[in-house]
Amino acid sequence: MVTIVTGSGPGTGHRLGAMSFARAAALIWGSRDTTMTQYGTWVSYGGTARIVLAIVLLAAAGGVAYAGTRLPLPVRPARLGEGARTFMLVSWGLAIIAFLICLPIYVKHARREHLFHAAPADPITPVTVICVAVIFIIIFIVGRSHGWRITLASAAIGAAAAPMIFEFPFDLIVMARTYPPLPPDPASYRILFFAPLFLVEFTTLTLLTLSPMVRLSRSAFFFFALMLAVFAAWGLFGFAYPSAPVPFALNVLSKILAFVTTLSLFLPRRTPASAPGELRVLRPPSSQPPSRVSGTEEGRGFVMERQHPGSTQPDLGFWVGAGEGNRTLMTSLEGWGSAIELRPHVATPGSRARPPRG
Repeated sequence: MVTIVTGSGPGTGHRLGAMSFARAAALIWGSRDTTMTQYGTWVSYGGTARIVLAIVLLAAAGGVAYAGTRLPLPVRPARLGEGARTFMLVSWGLAIIAFLICLPIYVKHARREHLFHAAPADPITPVTVICVAVIFIIIFIVGRSHGWRITLASAAIGAAAAPMIFEFPFDLIVMARTYPPLPPDPASYRILFFAPLFLVEFTTLTLLTLSPMVRLSRSAFFFFALMLAVFAAWGLFGFAYPSAPVPFALNVLSKILAFVTTLSLFLPRRTPASAPGELRVLRPPSSQPPSRVSGTEEGRGFVMERQHPGSTQPDLGFWVGAGEGNRTLMTSLEGWGSAIELRPHVATPGSRARPPRG
């Protein structure tokens, strides 16, 4: 049963007409046992719809976690050219402009239909603001080795992208259940609002590729999968507006996980520490040929440098194996070369072997 709470006044007739749209939407999505009031900005899931939503979100979480175990990670985004970076920034700016144009149209029509009311209490915004400040500070601290300009830009990109990791799947869930629906065609007005909003979210996420600090790791996949799992638990409670304790707690937890997911993209990769004086032996995977050094055969049996996948810092160590036959490799300012060669004393035809000197 759907309970509609309305008021009295000049716009009551319009409100009742709009509520019929909301009631129809609730019935279509299975919210037969949902109590719907004017408090909140979307209609909760109910009945079998919330079960289906939880199953879909849980399956998505499992798929993301599985991908994190199977993909060759970590990887860094490809470096973009100047033209691609400019196009990305212009697209981001145009998406924001489009949203700022469509939003007043949406609000104006809601006012005309007497459906625009004061926004309900939003307990999540303070959490978002705090998380934005924290992730900005952390990225700025851990990225100081890249220079202050790159670090500052990366911190700004991370702080802007982190909320979008939460908002993109969240908006997909609530898009068709926004409240109140605007007559005469609620679907068209939802597209008017959400289409530019999705563009803003997507283009903001693409800005992550501009930062040289970003590295897609397994932890990012696992944290994002955990966020979707919390979404699934929230779906079991109807994915309700965070006015009650349980939806509020699940909303806050999922938002924090979105910020942790973003932060994992910027944290440097930790390498195992070596004990003082310990010799590190490099053994690259068979799929990668060893580095070649001038004056050697097959790059084995000497100190060599190798670049780790996903790292900008090469390692220097000893390569295990034989090389250069029975010659001893020496180093000089000109590089590696065969400076000492062991040759057996063998007499040649027509010559006499000299006795060893005592």
